[in-house]
Amino acid sequence: MGKIILRLDKVMADRKMSLNELSARVGVSNVNLSKMKTGKISAIRFSTLKAICEALNCQPGDILEYDPTAPEDEA
Repeated sequence: MGKIILRLDKVMADRKMSLNELSARVGVSNVNLSKMKTGKISAIRFSTLKAICEALNCQPGDILEYDPTAPEDEA
């Protein structure tokens, strides 16, 4: 079926931003951002995505990627 792949770790590394710094700028806990970095989430609020994009000076497409060939995670 395909799945959405999160590239937050890559964008953070490109911007040389730590999880703690992003957490402080976005107002989201380290735990939740860590789950995003590892792809352990099933949803993201637009307000959170917007805040992350503002903090990292990027577009949503820099963080989110759709891979139509990847197997979908089982719930």
